[in-house]
Amino acid sequence: MNPAIAIRMVGADFLKLRKKRGTVIWASVLALAPLLIFFIVRAAQHSSNAVKYAPAGGNSGYIDGIRILALFFGPLAAIMIGTDAGAGDVSSGVFRDLVVTGRSRVALFASRVPAALGVTWVVLLVGYALLLIGTYAFASGMPTPSTSTVINGLVFTLFASGVLCVIAVGFASLTASRPAALTALIGWQLVASPILASISSLGSPRKLILSQAIVHFSPVHVGDRGGMVTMSQGLAIVVVVVWLLVFLALGAWRTRTMDA
Repeated sequence: MNPAIAIRMVGADFLKLRKKRGTVIWASVLALAPLLIFFIVRAAQHSSNAVKYAPAGGNSGYIDGIRILALFFGPLAAIMIGTDAGAGDVSSGVFRDLVVTGRSRVALFASRVPAALGVTWVVLLVGYALLLIGTYAFASGMPTPSTSTVINGLVFTLFASGVLCVIAVGFASLTASRPAALTALIGWQLVASPILASISSLGSPRKLILSQAIVHFSPVHVGDRGGMVTMSQGLAIVVVVVWLLVFLALGAWRTRTMDA
């Protein structure tokens, strides 16, 4: 398959995802609504009692906003889009039509990954822009993030959401069921991972938990959302890469062997 065909396939998958209004709308709601609520409530509190409540923006608002976007709701949006990309063709009944065109099944799977990443990152970029607007608009004279902090925060937001999106594509392709993949991944990310990471008696195996490896790269303190397991940067990279490779391989294998 030549690069031109690959680009067209990715473009077609991107267009399919973009046209799924329900997925895009709810992913956008997950990425934007919590930030809007956060800044509105914080701004209202500060305006009512400036002595008791700090400004909504500034460094403090930015750090809390990064936690909200990159570690809580951004990953949920990424999982929603990734599972739709991974299992959407099977769920809608068009997988057979794609197979009979003669294109490689592995190529059909591979084109879903950059398409899902593209849609996810568009949503997260809008969310990050909203975060910056709130950070600077409601700073009220307080210190604001430096340029390097803003860039690092953006890279981390795209990294954290991108990793979850790619894994969601692979896992949804493996299960061939969007509801099952969506439920399992959200349960793992929001419930199981934090609980397992907090059990100190598990020891070193906790370093294999994906969320712990991801938060290792966070430019801000993540509090109780992760970072409970100490690991080197090299190990964190290895853990993330292994998770990605495993789920990409499983998704490609399932797509290649699935009955059309």
